[in-house]
Amino acid sequence: MDILYLLIPLSVLLVFGIIGVFWWALQAGQFDNIEREGERILKGD
Repeated sequence: MDILYLLIPLSVLLVFGIIGVFWWALQAGQFDNIEREGERILKGD
């Protein structure tokens, strides 16, 4: 039962970290044109 005092705050921090990285990726434009990468791999050099 004592381990829950450690695991619950760590899981909350992990969720906030994941949300922060996702927010950063959105602001940096990582998902602006996802079709481009799919087309790039099909085109040859």
